[in-house]
Amino acid sequence: MRPLTPSGQQAISQIAQRHGFSVEAVTTMLDAVINGNGSMAQFSHPEFGGSGQWMSGGMTMLSDMFNNYLKGRVDSLCAELAALVANQPDLLQRTSAPPLGPNDASLFMPAGPDWWGPDLRWPDSSGAQNGVRYAYFSQAHRLAIECNGQVTIYDTQDHQIGGVSQQQGQDGSLSFSSQHGQIDIKRLPVLSINGQAAPGPAPAPQSASNWGALLPTPAQPIATASDIFTLIERLAELHQRGLLSDLEYGSKKAELLARL
Repeated sequence: MRPLTPSGQQAISQIAQRHGFSVEAVTTMLDAVINGNGSMAQFSHPEFGGSGQWMSGGMTMLSDMFNNYLKGRVDSLCAELAALVANQPDLLQRTSAPPLGPNDASLFMPAGPDWWGPDLRWPDSSGAQNGVRYAYFSQAHRLAIECNGQVTIYDTQDHQIGGVSQQQGQDGSLSFSSQHGQIDIKRLPVLSINGQAAPGPAPAPQSASNWGALLPTPAQPIATASDIFTLIERLAELHQRGLLSDLEYGSKKAELLARL
């Protein structure tokens, strides 16, 4: 966990005294709450009865499962730490950007506070280069990039970003590397743009070859005129849904009517 600021140290000390836990135990729980984005925590500490889990809304599980008194204390502590995470932005000290490689630009500009939005807190690293800013959140698996006033949040999946460089010939854009090598940003899922959820991928259009599965094949007998009219109604439904063009609908309908 990154060092606490003086105000953060004071807040943790007061919370520890108020809840009857040591500062070290409360600091451990704070780290777990931060890792859970303020809504959950997975922890392990002797003062909390060993390992356990907390989720906002009142769900707390301890290894000492029948110790309801301790469970109540832990729940109260986690709730207060979650509120602290949400309301005190100067809780942790800022860290510098990841180490630069041999091809990295020599100057980094400091990034403004919390430009990535309220849903992410305290990046592991952040920086700026030639007008492009970034912030990396390892626990949340998120990468925020601001370029030309547009903030894009990416899902970093299983990448553990450990290097930042300036791409040559790319108008000063940033390049990132992880344990898998160089990261192609275009291949990372986009979660939001300027705070708005990114639209999901459009469903693949259904090909005409699949429509035949909805209709009987020539080998399937059609016993009565009622069967034919039922199939024509199914064709009309597909046509109304846009799955059949006017030409395809008319051709298949004529084929069915010819069987009467």
